Amino acid sequence: MKVLIVDDEEHVREGIKLLGQWEEHEITDVIEADSGEQAIALIEDHEPEIIFTDMKMPNIDGIALLEWIKENSPSSKTIVVTGYDDYHYMRKAIHFGSTDYILKPVDPSILNDTLVRAVTQWKKEEESRKVHNSSYRLINEMKPIYRDRKLTQLMNNYLLNQSIYEEFGFHLTREYEVGIVRVDESIIRSFGGDRDLAYFSILNVINEMLMEEENGVAFRYLSNKWEIIIIFWNDFERITSLLTTLHTAIRRTLDVSCRIARGCKVSSIDQLMKSYEDAKNSLLLSNVLDQNKVKVYGEQDVLASALLINMMDYNSKIEEALQVGKFEAFLPVFNEIITAFEAQNYLSLKQILHFEQEYQLLSQHWLKRYHIPYTINNGPEYVLSFFYNQDGQFQLAKYVERKKREVKRFLKVVKRYSKQNNRDVIYEIEQYLQQNFHRDVKLQEISERFYLSREYISRKFKQEFQENISDYMVKVRMNKAKSLLLNEELKIYEIANMIGYHDDKYFRKVFKKVEGITPNEYRSLTV
Repeated sequence: MKVLIVDDEEHVREGIKLLGQWEEHEITDVIEADSGEQAIALIEDHEPEIIFTDMKMPNIDGIALLEWIKENSPSSKTIVVTGYDDYHYMRKAIHFGSTDYILKPVDPSILNDTLVRAVTQWKKEEESRKVHNSSYRLINEMKPIYRDRKLTQLMNNYLLNQSIYEEFGFHLTREYEVGIVRVDESIIRSFGGDRDLAYFSILNVINEMLMEEENGVAFRYLSNKWEIIIIFWNDFERITSLLTTLHTAIRRTLDVSCRIARGCKVSSIDQLMKSYEDAKNSLLLSNVLDQNKVKVYGEQDVLASALLINMMDYNSKIEEALQVGKFEAFLPVFNEIITAFEAQNYLSLKQILHFEQEYQLLSQHWLKRYHIPYTINNGPEYVLSFFYNQDGQFQLAKYVERKKREVKRFLKVVKRYSKQNNRDVIYEIEQYLQQNFHRDVKLQEISERFYLSREYISRKFKQEFQENISDYMVKVRMNKAKSLLLNEELKIYEIANMIGYHDDKYFRKVFKKVEGITPNEYRSLTV
């Protein structure tokens, strides 16, 4: 296996190279790049399985590099290493599929734990790719899979051989229109979680109707795991009526409610994607609170002007509520968000997916911040699928109640882990002070580093060590000074500078106050 480290600072790259336990994971090559441009060239040449990247770099920065990797080297596992604890960067890292987001200075245990996860995920996915590639050759002759693959290529602007159009009964005409049938996780659950069975069953109903009408073809769109696409080539004035009939037939036959959208009419086969994007936009903007049993949407049926509500906008209020530590402090936040939803009297599919994704992002952040070992494994689609009723209507009140229970549970867990970890944190602070005795460590710096209030740190430190932090630091410095005084080559002013005192007269004064004798007297007695 190969690893690529991308950072414009050489000492950071060297640090990761030294800290990583490469041989344990059968990593034979560790390659370095000092820029996004060089990284792209090295990825194309060496195809590394694991990529560590900084976010802030000149020209092609980490965000642009992650986007390029997702498009051009999707099998590589990426790990973001940055000095910026910023929601924007974290959001982008998750969006582009990074395995994790770790902060500088790099902690060796965190680095290697993340490396273990990345290697494990890559090996698992590589095994899946091998199985998939092997199976694909065997089933390529099976017409449904072959059809889905070829028509997905057609949608993605790959021109097909004339004989393939004839094989699928595809009519080459001057005009086309695309429809999308959404097969979400709630529908797949209705088929016992068998995704293939769900698609097979729904496609049977659709293609049976299309064969009678002779005006289109349907297939599983392999570029998106939640969609079936229908390409129509005539009877455009009847399409809404046909889709309504289709929705009813799927509901009657399979007892599931699929959201369906139609796109605009296009004048050539290479414009199918334009019609698809139009249908997808209508689908995403459709109102999930819609009480109509028939869920068929076009451009005229959706509210394009609805503002997207961002949970990130409420982060400061959430942080304030967390500091209070009581659920009642969260109620104003909940009420404000619900009021924002209700003010529009419209909740789009795009909005609820966006909201859940940001909720998960913030949850993961707070879990990390409070050192709670829990990972959110299920994406927004899966979580939201539990809140649709039999008619495909989203149950907002039920969703909000679930979020309230999750916040209550989170507060209890935070309280429990805080009790367990507080004593350990105080000793971590002590270690930090010992490592930084040579400089003036402010209480505010400790507070920001360990996510604890200054008052709490001061109180707990004195309880644990029977002295305040400033006195403790003086004691550490004096012990270090006594050790250095054994070296007769060192001048008193040099020792003072080495332990954090820039005025050797002040150092002499403090030393005598603590030890009862001057530094020179101590040296005379001990050397």
